[in-house]
Amino acid sequence: MNKLGRGHRDKLQQFMQITGVSDKVAIQALKAGEWHLEGALDIFYSQPHIKSFTDSRHLEELYNRYRDPYADMILAEGITNLCNDLQVDPQDIVMLVISWHMKAATMCEYSKQEFVGGLQALGQVIDSLEKLRERLPYMRSELKDEQKFREIYIFAFSWAKEKGQKSLALDTAIGMWQLLFAERQWPLIDHWCQFLQDRHNKAISRDTWAQLLEFVRTVDPQLSNYDAEGAWPYLIDEFVEYLYENGILQRN
Repeated sequence: MNKLGRGHRDKLQQFMQITGVSDKVAIQALKAGEWHLEGALDIFYSQPHIKSFTDSRHLEELYNRYRDPYADMILAEGITNLCNDLQVDPQDIVMLVISWHMKAATMCEYSKQEFVGGLQALGQVIDSLEKLRERLPYMRSELKDEQKFREIYIFAFSWAKEKGQKSLALDTAIGMWQLLFAERQWPLIDHWCQFLQDRHNKAISRDTWAQLLEFVRTVDPQLSNYDAEGAWPYLIDEFVEYLYENGILQRN
């Protein structure tokens, strides 16, 4: 830094203040932007390869803070500790959003690549607990985006199911649906879960999981636009009959 002229030093300080990156990362970004501050910031935030500028040392330190001592992964205890440090409940849906960003393969597990890569991919430098905590409101807001909610919903099936299983255990599926549709405020969610326990009591297939979201998105809660001849999975058709049979809704 001492070899830089005053003008470059000022831009370097501004860049570091805005992004929170190290001087080494900031210099590389500014060089890529030919020392134009706005241009360097645009490149830093918009081009994926620029994210590799992030100094990974702090991310690795953060990963090692929660890594299991007997496995090169963050497991359930480490994730609980992370939640405590972030001041969020482990059952908070924001942890699902974090796992989605990390492309985590399995619930309650983060590999080093998933953890470090996920934080690097968040669009700004997240290399401390404080910065990750500051990012939580943004991640919660992503659930209000229709497309992102759909991606998170589809991701949740593979993330929550047991390794080696094609279907999702019913109790796990019900817990995930209650968590997800608390955000979407689907009025029939409790009836759907009760129906599954009363009539189905089996694991949930990927197709049923995906089709329920389409049902929620396209059929109004009073079923006024429900098409009995539509290509819904049999389980959803049975649910509709269940609602009518139990007087929860009236046939039009």
